[in-house]
Parts: sequence; structure tokens; C-alpha cells
Amino acid sequence: MFYEVLIVVYLIVAIMLIGFVLIQQGKGADMGASFGSGGSNTVFGSTGSGNFLTRTTAILATFFFVISLILGNQTADKEKAVDDWQNIEVPVLDEPAQSTPAPVESDVPVTTSDAPASDVPQS
Repeated sequence: MFYEVLIVVYLIVAIMLIGFVLIQQGKGADMGASFGSGGSNTVFGSTGSGNFLTRTTAILATFFFVISLILGNQTADKEKAVDDWQNIEVPVLDEPAQSTPAPVESDVPVTTSDAPASDVPQS
């Protein structure tokens, strides 16, 4: 149960981390402020989004690595189940194959007619 909860939390943290990294502005994004697009930083306050996004990304990255280590530790302790498709060797039979005994004279059918004992019609 704990493993499944960690997987779900791991996926949520990974998606949030990707989102926060994509939202952040690059180093060259401040160049646009001198040309009149400086109003884009007012969404997160007057100081901009740099401090909030940087701190949140660092926290999410820390959670991501810690959960990765925990999941790796739990997975390493589990025994691997043997899959039938991994063993592709031909099974060896312990007993030799039984051969059929030679027919005894009483097993051979006796025909009383002079017709040949064949299914092919004579022409």
C-alpha cells in the first residue's frame, strides 16, 4: 500500500516539477522589459516570480530525489517473480519414450476373401 501511494505522489511531484520549470523565465527574458513588455512579472507581485518559482522548484526537486531514493530502496529489497517467458529452454524428459510393441500374429487381421487389403479400387 505504501509503495502505491509513493508512486502516485512521485508522479504528481514530477508533473508539478516539469510545470514549474517550464513556467520559469530564462536569463535572456529580462531583455524584453526594455522594449515595453515589463508588465509580465506583476502576476506574482511587485518583486516578480523569480523567488517564488525558484524556491518551489528547489523544494519539488528535493521531494523528487528523496522519493526516488525511497522507491529504489523498496524495489531493491523485493524478490523478482520468475516469468515463464524468460526460460526458453526445451524441457528434458526424465523417462524415455515408450515404444509400441511389435504386433503379434493374433493382432493381424485375417482376410478370407481373395481381394487385396487396400483401399484403392482396382481398375
